[in-house]
Amino acid sequence: MSRRTTTQSAPTLATVAEEAGVSRQTVSNALNSPDLLRPDTLARVQEAIDRLGYSPNRAARNLRTRASHLVGLRVDPAVEDSANSLMDRFVHALVDSTRTTGYHVLLFTADDQEDPVDGYDELLRSAAVDAFVVTDTYRGTPHSAFLAERGVPFVAFGRPWGDTTASHPWVDVDGRAGVMLAVDHLVGRGHRRVAWVGWQKNALIGEDRRSGWVDRMHEHGLSTTQLSARGEDTLEFGARAAKALLDADQAPTAFVCVSDTVAMGVLRTLHERGLRPGQDVAVVGFDDSIAAQVHTPALTSVRQPLEQVAVELVGFLGDLLAHRPIPEPGKVLTPTLSVRATS
Repeated sequence: MSRRTTTQSAPTLATVAEEAGVSRQTVSNALNSPDLLRPDTLARVQEAIDRLGYSPNRAARNLRTRASHLVGLRVDPAVEDSANSLMDRFVHALVDSTRTTGYHVLLFTADDQEDPVDGYDELLRSAAVDAFVVTDTYRGTPHSAFLAERGVPFVAFGRPWGDTTASHPWVDVDGRAGVMLAVDHLVGRGHRRVAWVGWQKNALIGEDRRSGWVDRMHEHGLSTTQLSARGEDTLEFGARAAKALLDADQAPTAFVCVSDTVAMGVLRTLHERGLRPGQDVAVVGFDDSIAAQVHTPALTSVRQPLEQVAVELVGFLGDLLAHRPIPEPGKVLTPTLSVRATS
């Protein structure tokens, strides 16, 4: 009896995997590199394909058989009212890492910025790239599912965030650990009321970073009550949150921010009030952007090891394209703290 619970939609690589009781990677190998599978496993997958009438995407198969030596990376427009240049650093690091392996990065954008998979399909149809690097990851990421269902090789900068079905390789930075470094640094400087300025609750990356603030503050025996604010990743929000927290009965003496953009907003409020960053009030950002380094005074910030992220992702890509097994498809890297004048 078929394992499928629905028959209305067209079969996908994922439904073939479920039918055969194997992983999606095994189905992909059966289609493109059958010599990698045991005969009984290959037969089981082929029977599932026949039963379901699955027709693999031709372009996805071409990705396995026609080497273009190009890796696709979608880039989105810069966000207004933001100081974040993280992607610029990452793209440079990725280009540098792929160059040493004989691959090159093909940047593309989307006509429809609201559609997470726009742009991917066109490259798949033309078989212009060998694989993709995905950067915008969150729970239920549509483009990750889109590529996985078609058997397209890809790696992600960012963990799958609770998606237990995800099997693609990924590399992420431990944001929680980075914020703990920031709290330790500020407490070591004598601060006891350290505020958190972060993103909305539905931003899993932001909540992961916030957990580092909460847990480390409590480990130091310090309260977090009425010392946090949530909002958007904009300068305006950072400035507004700082005003509200500084006007409270027990004003903070230091701020840890979810991003450099938010931290820049906090610094704007300090300037307006005549408060000296690093002397009257300390501020720490996250990402160690170019803006953090050139701002006066220079902003203390958690630095993500983007160069190492790129190296690890390119290593995973090499394994994928060579059909080598990847025992541990996920890797978390530890950030560092760049201490400057604001703390």
